[in-house]
Amino acid sequence: MPALAHARRAAAWLLATPHRALGVVLAIGVMVMASAVLFAWSGAYNVAASTGHFRIVDYFLRFGMENSVRRRAPVATLPEGDDDDRVRLGAGHFHAGCAYCHGSPGTPISPVAASMLPPPPDLNDKVGLWRDGELFWLVKHGLKYAGMPGFPSLHRDDEIWAVVAFLRRLPSLDRRGYRELALGEIEPEPQSGAEIATGQTEADAIGACARCHGARQAPPSRLVPILHGQPTAMIENALRAYAAGERDSGVMQTAAADLSNGAIGRLARYYASLPRPVTQEESSDPAAVARGEAIARDGVPSRSIPSCLGCHGAEAAPEYPRLAGQSVRYLEGQLAVWRAGLNDRSVTGKIMAPIARRLSEADAQDVAAYFTSLAAAHEAGR
Repeated sequence: MPALAHARRAAAWLLATPHRALGVVLAIGVMVMASAVLFAWSGAYNVAASTGHFRIVDYFLRFGMENSVRRRAPVATLPEGDDDDRVRLGAGHFHAGCAYCHGSPGTPISPVAASMLPPPPDLNDKVGLWRDGELFWLVKHGLKYAGMPGFPSLHRDDEIWAVVAFLRRLPSLDRRGYRELALGEIEPEPQSGAEIATGQTEADAIGACARCHGARQAPPSRLVPILHGQPTAMIENALRAYAAGERDSGVMQTAAADLSNGAIGRLARYYASLPRPVTQEESSDPAAVARGEAIARDGVPSRSIPSCLGCHGAEAAPEYPRLAGQSVRYLEGQLAVWRAGLNDRSVTGKIMAPIARRLSEADAQDVAAYFTSLAAAHEAGR
């Protein structure tokens, strides 16, 4: 068997001279790299999205993607399970940022998005294949080479979990159920033939905001602030800070990014002019309310925490929000964001962030309980 004998002699020669073996390996590597560069330079591979991948390439890419996600995703489950407030917040962001590519109940995927490679999947069929932590990772980081963007604010895990909560609810929704969650009280009026033909109308910024913040009614989610009757200057400053990326919120940065200065002004004046909606008073521990009132009125001088009412009371400067009657969940969430070191780049954020970091978690809960307790008094004074 001469061939076998030659192979044995070649192997013995390489083993006897390790440096020659290394040289052969390097030479083979250089040849492979050169061949790859030559193949790419030739343009022989068709990169057209319309042609798709070879089946083996598609399988390899999907196999690699799935294993990459599973390796990096956190071992975590959806906080508090099926939470309506969180689902509603996630629905609003899904409708604004995700539905165009993935479709929604009653509305198919856009033909343009469907022509991407790979095409965005119908999520009704896909969300059940992933664990909660894997969905969280996908929403947060997106996917390379798939047109799937990462979340606009990588620091807002609370908002990302809201999207995951909605995705878990999505497969059970019909068109009506989806619209109730994603659009709230908004009932878009049909356009006339002339308006459709000539493009005379544009997306209504107020309607887009009302999906989450309400208009005639209170916000449908207690994770969202009540803007009705807030100072115009405060709303304008907040929207500009979100649009400039000075405040961290994937939801609000998406909503504010395309608003012109004129639209911001009109929107702020609209919400400032609205009467405060009637909200259901949330029950609170009287002891927590009393502790929160002490902090709100007098601060905590030993920790350099000033009075909250100095900036957030009814007579405060118009650059600051009025907190009376806001939801406990919203206030606790916002204070958690401040305490985590976020939202500290805007003008007001540079003031609020260091104060919030001096509050303990228990302090934050007490202060939130106090301001929420003011809802009844606020309504009585109208």
